[in-house]
Amino acid sequence: MSNAIEKLFDLGQSVWCDNLSRNMLDQGELKRLIGLGVVGVTSNPTIFMKAITGSADYDEPFDRLLGEDRDLVGIYEGLVLADIAEAADQLKPVYDRTDGVDGFVSLEVNPQLAYDTEGTVAEGRRLFAALDRRNVLIKVPATNEGIPAIEALIGEGVNVNVTLIFSLDMYQRVIDAYVNGLQTCVRNGRDVSRVASVASFFISRVDSAVDALLEAKRESGADVGDLPGQAAIANARLAYARFKQCFDTSTAGPFAELATQGARVQRPLWASTSVKNPAYSPTKYTDGLIAPDTVNTLPPATIESVMNGGDASISIDDNISADQACFDRLSSLGIDINAVTDKLLTDGVKVFADSFDQLLEDLSTKKEQLRTAG
Repeated sequence: MSNAIEKLFDLGQSVWCDNLSRNMLDQGELKRLIGLGVVGVTSNPTIFMKAITGSADYDEPFDRLLGEDRDLVGIYEGLVLADIAEAADQLKPVYDRTDGVDGFVSLEVNPQLAYDTEGTVAEGRRLFAALDRRNVLIKVPATNEGIPAIEALIGEGVNVNVTLIFSLDMYQRVIDAYVNGLQTCVRNGRDVSRVASVASFFISRVDSAVDALLEAKRESGADVGDLPGQAAIANARLAYARFKQCFDTSTAGPFAELATQGARVQRPLWASTSVKNPAYSPTKYTDGLIAPDTVNTLPPATIESVMNGGDASISIDDNISADQACFDRLSSLGIDINAVTDKLLTDGVKVFADSFDQLLEDLSTKKEQLRTAG
């Protein structure tokens, strides 16, 4: 009998784990999750910061890398690339079984490069070559400077996970960058059938931001009705409608032509799907976002909640009028969703950059401690 995660896969939605650590690899946790039906892994600087500084699991490789006279970024990469490579190897059977649809592990470029197009392209190219595995995705944030970097990397055949997408306008630019990159691949004689990309649309942070604004409106006397807890899923459902429109191969268009040469759709990936508001169901952002050709990346605790949940069924349909009405109502209350998503992007980049800086600071402290002890 299929479990809940396998039922989602049967409906066309892949579940990836939003966590990675040396302990998960060494203790068989990733293999256990794969056995449950999890078919991919994502990581980010915050995840690695917690993993590396929160345990002694990295002490031995840290000492070894320190002996190689690496700088702090070199030590960080030595620790992280080893985890990414091993996770990719453990997921390789999934990649083969799904013909390259799933089985991926994601690694983010240095978040300090979020506003540096050329730096992001060089970093993404270098990391992808260093790992030398087709089931690796390089994560690039959806900033103004990230968009041309995404197009350039796709054009070189580098798999890309576009991260930190919040707005529909930016999502359209992400889609266009992917299609343009594929067209470059074709012009350069590359096999587009092996180029993979996902577009990571962040979910719960939208509700956290909008709900706080709605609470302020309510306290000032406005009638907010049932709007709290609606914006995030409405935003994602509108994004899915955009995905279906842009990747429809039944009508003539840029992607339809690419599809005849084996190009794959750039699947929407629902990220930040752990619930921040304890009043909401722990599976709010899984139950409400089930649709074909999508990925939902879940932290371990949410995976367990899904496993303990009920039967899965498609929950995104073609009736998006209610979703648009949600934003119309927000606008009538003076809440500008574009201003909200712009701030979320800026804040998201800062969170990842701060985590990266904190990790380097912790590695520096550890390096000095070992030097003093020696």
